[in-house]
Amino acid sequence: MMASFFDQFSSPLLMGIPLMALALLLPWLLLPTPTTRWMSNRLLTVQNWFLNMFTRQLLLPINFPGHKWALLLASLMIFLLSLNLLGLLPYTFTPTTQLSVNLGLAVPLWLATVIIGMRNQPNLSLAHLLPEGTPLLLIPILIIIETISLMIRPIALGVRLTANLTAGHLLIQLISTGLFVLLSLQPAVAAFTGALLLMLSLLEVAVAVIQAYVFVLLLSLYLQENV
Repeated sequence: MMASFFDQFSSPLLMGIPLMALALLLPWLLLPTPTTRWMSNRLLTVQNWFLNMFTRQLLLPINFPGHKWALLLASLMIFLLSLNLLGLLPYTFTPTTQLSVNLGLAVPLWLATVIIGMRNQPNLSLAHLLPEGTPLLLIPILIIIETISLMIRPIALGVRLTANLTAGHLLIQLISTGLFVLLSLQPAVAAFTGALLLMLSLLEVAVAVIQAYVFVLLLSLYLQENV
């Protein structure tokens, strides 16, 4: 029984072929594309409003050179948001519950921000490793600590997203399994469990949105340090 709870996190297979790439690409097909007509539909209008609001809030504290990342960060936000929300539907697979997928997104983007900082302002980027006014004896220790902290950033990005989504999916499956068992034994307790499951599902929708936003927001903060 316990092993079956984690089957939802295994990559789907069709005739022995992994469908991970298909699960990553299909959400893009659900997004509306711009039209040449004068009047846009409501879904496209809502999408444009969301992108404008999100991009404005995200790039507000970033310097002008960092605005070149607007398209990349907005696309990443839409991508993660689509994957997280679609993963809450029954009989679906959530690629963002895989640590390899999240690290595959976090490590290259974090490394790009570091390379940009080293190329454009190497002195300022290296100055982050040593706070001003540090005693002479603490300089080697602080450099090692700050370097480790810098290297842990992409791991923290991937683990945070994976852990939050995995925990939510497991809680939903555990409570739904208990609801199925209690439905014939204790209807009153089953009704309370159903209400709890409904509230948890709504909470998971909020978690899916927040975690996608936090992932992109932290990347923008790392970018802000290096531009």
